[in-house]
This record gives sequence, structure tokens and C-alpha cells, in this order.
Amino acid sequence: MRTFKSFFVAVLIAFTSCALAQTPAPGATKPATAKTASAVYPMQEGFVDHDGALIYYKILGRGTPLLIAHGGPGASHDYFLPYLLPLMRTHKLIFIDERGSGRSSKIEDPTQYTVANNVEDIEAVRAALGLGKISLMGHSAGGVLAQAYALKYQKNLSHLILASTFASTKELNECLAAMKAHMTPEDRARVESLESDGLFGKGQPWEHGRYPEEYAKLAWGPGYFPYLYQNHPDPNYDPMGGNTSTSWDLYREMWGSHGEFIVDGNLKEVEYLEKLPTIKVPTLILVGDHDESDPRMSKEMQSKIAGSKLVIFPKSGHMTFVDQNGMFIKSVNDFLAH
Repeated sequence: MRTFKSFFVAVLIAFTSCALAQTPAPGATKPATAKTASAVYPMQEGFVDHDGALIYYKILGRGTPLLIAHGGPGASHDYFLPYLLPLMRTHKLIFIDERGSGRSSKIEDPTQYTVANNVEDIEAVRAALGLGKISLMGHSAGGVLAQAYALKYQKNLSHLILASTFASTKELNECLAAMKAHMTPEDRARVESLESDGLFGKGQPWEHGRYPEEYAKLAWGPGYFPYLYQNHPDPNYDPMGGNTSTSWDLYREMWGSHGEFIVDGNLKEVEYLEKLPTIKVPTLILVGDHDESDPRMSKEMQSKIAGSKLVIFPKSGHMTFVDQNGMFIKSVNDFLAH
């Protein structure tokens, strides 16, 4: 009898302990279920040390890796957010800030801000993070890096996406000249006057390394804005924003010092049209119908890359992923699914 009673008490204690273990304390968070866990997308960030530069990266989402190169030159990955976030539901997004841009470190010698060095930085990030084959998307000047990467490291690519970019600086300069020509005569005359007087070394000492405010407002306002947005203009767009957020030492080295409507810096070496036929990986070319990177350039690129696909977004400027976000996300997802 005593043995049975002891056994009964032991069983009761064990059952109570088990029940208590499965009952959360008041105010405690319930354990995550498979369903709730699938709704959580962690973020990882860090730096890859390469060739004297610390290259910042941010990883979001899960799935096959999609590395994204930003434009500017001298901007950062931030302008993609939050617009590209839906892609992390199906892909591991790897955003980087190119050397000298955003959160990445500066280079003492600005002549080292080149397309070739940026390509090696992309390769260093891919290798250091153990990504294997990647899909690579480049927007604007980042699309130049994506092309250059594909021309050298095609074996490391599964897909290539070229968004609102160019393969010939000569052709881009023609587009930029046409944009200036469409400004009002008064604005164009003032822009050209400021350019002829020189755009740097003006104003207060802390302003010497960047455009004068008047020039920035004219160039990035009436000069650029009609080619940046059409369907969904960013209500926070500030033509002065680039005058303070751009990495100016890098920008002057790569874009040039003679204004917004001509590229005469390191990017002038970009003449890839005759090399594009060597790209054999699946390629998607995206552009807006009102893009500053004129759609005719994208059509020419498509004609050079066998089997490539071209999407021209309606009522869209250079910021296609803002103007036509749903179409942009669907186009990228559909392309990467094959």
C-alpha cells in the first residue's frame, strides 16, 4: 500500500511538472511555431576587408543569393530601401556599399575609385561570404559594375540583371546633353554659366568640394527630375540631397568635375558594347520609358546579349523600382525563378 501510494505521488508530481513546463508564465512570450518563424527575416551585416578597403554588406531574407550594386557613383545601398524588401521573401539579398560610399571605408588615393577595383570588391564579398554562384543586379552606375563583373567573372554568375544603366559612356553623354537641351532656356543658360565658371572651390571652405547649391538645385531639379520619376514621384525627393549625401571625392573621380551633363571622369572608359556578346548567362535588362538612361541604350544592349530579356516599364523614370514597384518585383522574381 505504501509502495502504491509512493508511486501514485511520483506520477502526479511528474505530470504536474510537465504541465507547468508547457504552460508559459504570465506575460511570457509564447514559443515560436513554424508558421511564425517563417514570417521572421533576420538581418546580418558586417564588413569584408579587401585591398585596403572595408566593404560594408547587409544580408536580408533567405533563398538563392542576389547581390545588388548601387549607383551614384558615390551613393549607398540605402536608396533601394524599402522598395526592394519584397524580394527577400524569395531571395537572400546582399546589399553592399561600394568602396568610398555609404558605410564602406574611404581610400586615401581617390584615383583608386575605379570600375575595376569595384569589381574586385564584389568578388571579394562573394568569396568571403561563401555565396557560391550568385545573381547580380546593378542599377545605374552599379549596372556598369555588373557588366564589368560579368565580363570577368561570368563563371560565378547564375543570373545578371542590368537596371537603368549604360554600356557606352559616349552614348550616355548624348542622353545627358539631350536632357540639358530640354531645360527651359533660362535654366539652361544659368547651368552653363555656372559650369563655365567652375563648379568647385566655391562658397565657404566646407563647400569647396561639392557643387554650389544653385547648380545642384537646377541640375537635379528641372534638369534631372523629369527623368527620375513619372508614376510615383518620391514626395521626399530633394534636389539638394545629393549635394550632401554623395561621396564627393569618389564622385568627382568617377563622374568628373564639369557638371551633371557630361561624364568625363573614370567612367569615360566604359565602352562595353562590342564585349557584350561574350556574356552568356541569363540576363534581364530593365529600364523606364522616361529613364535618364534612355531606353534605346537598353534595346541596343539586348541586341548584343543573346537570349537576354528586356522590360520597359511604362510611366517610369530612372527609379523604376519606385515608379512601378509591383511590376519591378514581379519581373525580377519571374526571371530568377528560371
